[in-house]
Amino acid sequence: MTAPNADPNYYVGIGASAGGLEAIEAFFRQMSHDSGLAFVVVQHLSPDYKSLMAELLSKHTRMPVLRSEDGMQVRANHVYLIPPKKNLTIFHGKLLLKDQEFDRSANNGINLPIDIFLRSLAEDVSEKAIAIILSGTGSDGTRGIRSIKEQGGMIMVQSEESAKFDGMPKSAITTGLADFVLPPDEMPKQLLSFIKHPYASKTDSSTVLSSDEDNLTRIFALLREKSKLDFTYYKPSTVIRRIERRMTVNQIRDLRDYVRLLERFPAEVATLYREMLIGVTSFFRDKEAWELLGNELLPPLIENHGNRELRFWVAGCSSGEEAYTLAMISREVMERIGKVADIKIFATDVDRDAVQRAGTGIYPESIVADLTPQLLGKYFQRKDDNFHITRPVREMVVFAQHNLLKDPPFTNIDFISCRNMLIYLQPVLQKKSLDMFSFSLNHDGILMLGSSETIGDATDVYDSIHQKWRFYRAKGKRRLTETHEINLFPGNGNPLSPLRTMRNGGLRSSDEERLLNRLLNGLSGTYIPLALVVNEQMELLHVVGEAGDFLQMPSGPVQNDICRMVTRDLAIPIATGLQRVFKSNTEIAYNNVHIKGRTDTKRINLRIMPLPAKKGYEPLAVILIDPIEVKPSESGACEIYDLDREAEQRIHDLEAELQFTRENLQATVEELETSNEELQATNEELLASNEELQSTNEELQSVNEELYTVNAEFQTKFSELSQLNNDLDNLIACTEIATLFLDEELRVRRYTPALTNLCRIIDSDIGRSLSDLSHQLVDVDLPALAKLVQIQRNSVSREVCTHDKRWFLLDAHPYSLGRELTR
Repeated sequence: MTAPNADPNYYVGIGASAGGLEAIEAFFRQMSHDSGLAFVVVQHLSPDYKSLMAELLSKHTRMPVLRSEDGMQVRANHVYLIPPKKNLTIFHGKLLLKDQEFDRSANNGINLPIDIFLRSLAEDVSEKAIAIILSGTGSDGTRGIRSIKEQGGMIMVQSEESAKFDGMPKSAITTGLADFVLPPDEMPKQLLSFIKHPYASKTDSSTVLSSDEDNLTRIFALLREKSKLDFTYYKPSTVIRRIERRMTVNQIRDLRDYVRLLERFPAEVATLYREMLIGVTSFFRDKEAWELLGNELLPPLIENHGNRELRFWVAGCSSGEEAYTLAMISREVMERIGKVADIKIFATDVDRDAVQRAGTGIYPESIVADLTPQLLGKYFQRKDDNFHITRPVREMVVFAQHNLLKDPPFTNIDFISCRNMLIYLQPVLQKKSLDMFSFSLNHDGILMLGSSETIGDATDVYDSIHQKWRFYRAKGKRRLTETHEINLFPGNGNPLSPLRTMRNGGLRSSDEERLLNRLLNGLSGTYIPLALVVNEQMELLHVVGEAGDFLQMPSGPVQNDICRMVTRDLAIPIATGLQRVFKSNTEIAYNNVHIKGRTDTKRINLRIMPLPAKKGYEPLAVILIDPIEVKPSESGACEIYDLDREAEQRIHDLEAELQFTRENLQATVEELETSNEELQATNEELLASNEELQSTNEELQSVNEELYTVNAEFQTKFSELSQLNNDLDNLIACTEIATLFLDEELRVRRYTPALTNLCRIIDSDIGRSLSDLSHQLVDVDLPALAKLVQIQRNSVSREVCTHDKRWFLLDAHPYSLGRELTR
C-alpha cells in the first residue's frame, strides 16, 4: 500500500483529444488504484462548456479525480484533470496553470496543451516521466514525447485501429519513439510490469551491466553488424541507460538473455540502434544563443565574405530543425544588412533515416511553439496537418549521411554547429572531433557547441567568444595526424560494396583478404603481371605489382576513376574493354597496344577478365598489363589492338548514344514544359483557394475537437439520464396511479397504464387535445379544470365518482398541467 499523500514513483501524462473520452475510461477501468503513480490528463477542452470529465471518470476508478488548481501538489494514486481555458505545466511536482489565450497569441493562434505539459514534465522529473498518447486529431504530443524520450522516459501510444481518431497516435508512432503501441485497456497491465522491473526502480543495475564486458561487447558487435556503427566509445552511462531501458521494456532481467533476444530478433537490434541515436532538437533551441549568432556573429561574417561562397556545417543535424534555423537566421541577417551572400549549409548526421526525413522539410503543426508567427508565415507553407519549409530555404541546405569521426571532414568552412553530440562521446573522441573541426574551419571561423559542452584543453586552436552559449573562434588549422587511429563508426558504406573504402584510408584487413582470395581464384595457374582490380563504377580497388609506368594521379580533386588514373593511351582500351567485360562476363585480350612514354614507346599486352562472382558482393574485374611480349592465351581469342580503329569505334558509339539521349531529353523537356504550364495555372488557382480555406480550416478543426469532446461527455450523460428515465417510468407504472401529463396547450404528452381504466386512451392519442378524450367521471369537465389550474397556477383537489359508482381523489397540479387520479 502506498502511503497517503506520498510522492509518485512515476508521473504519467495522458494526452487525448477527439475520441479520447472512451479511451481514458477504458484505461482507468483496468488501472490499479494503488500503483504509486500519479496521472495528469490533458485534453483539448472547449472554453465555452463546463467539462463533465471529473464526474464521468470518477465512476471508472477508485482514485480521487481532481480538477487541477494552480500550485496543487501532485500525489501518488491521484488523477488530475486540466481545466478549460488553461494550459498546464509542472514544476518541482506542483501543477501550474496559465491562460490559453496567452499561448494562442504566442503560437500563431494554435494551442498545444499536450506538448506544453509533456515538455515541462520531461524537464521536471526526467526518467520518471511516462507519456501516453490516446485518440485525437492533429499532432499535439509529438514533440512532447521527444522530450520525454530524450530524458529517458517511457512512451505508450494507442494503437491506430483502436482509436476513433488516429491523427495523434499515428503522428506519435511515426517518430519511432513509442515503446508500446496498445489498445487503452491493455496499457495498465504493461505499465505496471514496466514500473516493477528492477532496472526501472534503479536497484544498482548500472554497476552490474557495466561489469559484464563480454555481453556488452557482443551487443556492440551486433549493433555494428546491423548498422555499421560502433558504439564502443560512447559514454558508458549513456550506453548502459539505453540498454537498461530496452531490457525494462522487454521485461528481461539478465544481460545474457537480452543478448539472446538481439540475436533472435533483428527488429530489436534496430530499435536499440534508434535508442542510441535519439537526437532531440527543435527550431531555435536555446533562443538566446541564436539571437547572439544573428545579431553579433553572422553580420560581420556575411559583410566580409567578398565574392566567395560562405560554407556552414551543421554536424549531427538529426531531423534538420537546427540546419533550417541557421538558414532562416542567415536570410534574416542578409535582409537586415542589405547584403546578399552565396551561403551553402552542409547538414550531416550518421543516422540515414534522420537525414532523409530532414531533407523533406516537412514538420508537424506543433512547431508553432518554437517559431514566431512572422517566421512561420515567411518560411513555411501549411499543407494538411503539416508545415513545409519553403523552397528558397530548403535549397540552401544540403543533407548527407556522414560519419564525423571516420569520413573526411568538409573543408573551407566558415561556421560549424555541433550541439549536444559531444556529450555522448568519451574524451578521446571529443578531442578527435574538435581536431576535425579545427581542420575544417577557416582562420577566424566560428564553432558553436551545446550549452553543456566545451573545447576542453583545445585552447591552442580555439579562442572563446561567448562562454555561456559556447561560441569559439578558430585560431588556425590543426593537422590530422591521428584521425584514423580510432574509428567510432567503421564501415558505413553500401553493404554490397564492402571494398569501396579507399577514400577512408584503405581496405580493412578482412575485406582485403576476401578480395585477394577472389583474385587468386580467378588467376590460378596463370602468370600474374601488373594487376588492377576495378568494379562496375570504374573505381580502382586494389593494385598488385609495380604500377608506376602506367598509373598517374591527375591534378584537381581526387577521383578514384581508373580511366583518369591510367596513362592517356590506356584510357580508351581499358574503358572499352571494361564495358564489354561487365556486359558479356567474358575475357577480353588486346595485343600490341602502343604506349608513348617520355623517351620511347612501349608495347604491352592487355587482358581484362571478370573475377568469380560471390553472393552479396558487387561484380569485379581485373586488368592485367604485361609489358613483355607474350603469346596470346590459348584459352581465349586475342585481337591486335589498333588504337585509331578502336578510338574511332568508341567515338562513334558515344556519339550515337549521345544523339539518342539528346532526342529523348528534348522530347521529355517539351512534355514537361507543356505540363508545367498547365500545372502552373492550376497551382495559382489552388493557392488562392487554399489560402482562403486554410485559416477557416484551422479554426474549424480546433472547434471540432472541442465540440467532439463535449459531445462525448453529453452522450455519456444522456445514457445516464435515459437509464434514470426508465427507472422512473417503471416506478410510476408499479404504483398503479392513473396519471395524465399535458402540455401548455392541454394536449396529451404521456399517461400511465392505470389511466386506461378511466379513459378511452391509446398511444396514438398522444398529441391530441384533452377535450377529444372520453372518460367515465360524472359531472367533471376535465378541460375546464385543467385550464383553471393553468391560469391560477394552484393545485386543485376533489373527490369524483365514475358511472359505475367508483370513487377517486382527483389532484390537478400546475406541473405541465399534470393530472393524477388516485383511487
